[in-house]
Amino acid sequence: MDATTAPHRIPPQMPQYGEANHVFELMQNMLEQLLIHQPKDPIPFMIDHLQRDNDYVPKIIILGPPASGKTTIAMWLAKHLSTNLLSVESLIAKEYSPLAADARMHYQKFKMVPNMLLIRLMQERLKEEDCIRRGWILDGIPETREQALTIQTLGISPRHVIALSAPDTVLIERNLGKRIDPQTGEIYHTTFDWPPESEIQNRLMMPAGISEGETARKLLEYHRNIVRILPSYPKILKVINADQPCVDVFYQALTYVQTSHRSNAPFTPRVLLCGPVGSGKSLQAALLAQKYGLINVCCGQLLKEAVADKSKYGEMIQPFFEKETAVPDNIVMKVLKQRLDQQDCVERGWVLHGFPRDLDQAHVMDSLGYKPNRVFFLNVPLDSVIERLTLRRTDPVTGERYHLMYKPPPTMEVQARLLQNPKESEEQIKLKMDLFYRNSAELEQFYGEAITLNGDQDPYTVFEYIESGIINPLPKKVP
Repeated sequence: MDATTAPHRIPPQMPQYGEANHVFELMQNMLEQLLIHQPKDPIPFMIDHLQRDNDYVPKIIILGPPASGKTTIAMWLAKHLSTNLLSVESLIAKEYSPLAADARMHYQKFKMVPNMLLIRLMQERLKEEDCIRRGWILDGIPETREQALTIQTLGISPRHVIALSAPDTVLIERNLGKRIDPQTGEIYHTTFDWPPESEIQNRLMMPAGISEGETARKLLEYHRNIVRILPSYPKILKVINADQPCVDVFYQALTYVQTSHRSNAPFTPRVLLCGPVGSGKSLQAALLAQKYGLINVCCGQLLKEAVADKSKYGEMIQPFFEKETAVPDNIVMKVLKQRLDQQDCVERGWVLHGFPRDLDQAHVMDSLGYKPNRVFFLNVPLDSVIERLTLRRTDPVTGERYHLMYKPPPTMEVQARLLQNPKESEEQIKLKMDLFYRNSAELEQFYGEAITLNGDQDPYTVFEYIESGIINPLPKKVP
């Protein structure tokens, strides 16, 4: 079978709208304008996109030079996978969309669609239910590195990227042989797909923009851009030789998009949060548990619950609580093991904080098979911890907790009866901080893949860094 032979007619191909655009806006300007249309709170926006990446619908990009057959391959894949095919043509043709109407008007006037407008169109389309539920294939998008980076910045991440490749001489020959039926819009080829009916043969016309000079110009522009786009997808890219029968190209592409990549992200997250008192471990654990459905395992809380339940371990822990001394590691580990072995922790994963506190405890945990696959160290300077903790107060009447700086009591009457936890005095905090940092170096060395974060930031900023480490672990410390 010849290179461009296909079991179905190739659909009409519209001009490549972005190819006449030689001057693009700076990506920063695009992002500034794009963010105007995003929610002001970045957390829901980020969560929306990360949740999409947790399902297993197709998310594919197909790139290739003119006449490489990428549109045909994209159509066959979309049909085989029952997913949505998105191209520049389909995006600007969308009805009832003010953005698409602007894009069509822009194309009619300037013969191109600006980067920012194209990406906003794509973003609008990907938010629709069918794309979220059935996935998508982007045909020929992104066209430039600026587009690729902007797409990534907005959280749109493909699982597979296919780049078709063929010699320019072959592509020019293919393009020169194209003919279009003005009545039906079907595309034929003088060598590979000539219609048998003489009536159709007589009315075929050469499409605009396929001369040797115009094709060479488009190829030059494509080569200039593609070498800057492909490095954006190093681990999910497959280059396929398009100078072979179209069906062979399709089956190679199909085989690739049906494979699963090895991912650094854990299938069942087991997250360990380490940090000194007041570093925000409890809040981050709660946010992670809420977002990912993990089991929030606070070691100190487990011990208190065991005592309150009057379990066999609780009876062993009670004397140490009364004396206000540390509970032995072997007892703590038994309580922790009992919780981590429960079905919800095994199935959904967990986020642990409050243990281990030193290298010996880490070794015990590791020897029993409780190995976290994400470890985060939250670093907070002493001055900030003192400010966070020494100004905490509790209302003994209502049980409400206040902070004299960040959440002051509503009235002078309430303020007058507030009490401070003796464990949150400046002297106690300094002792706990010293103990933590005395052991933290050995713990960081033990958990070699640990990610160290600056915990002295807005808690939702810290949460964003932790999420990025869960989805794609960072090999370096985050500022």
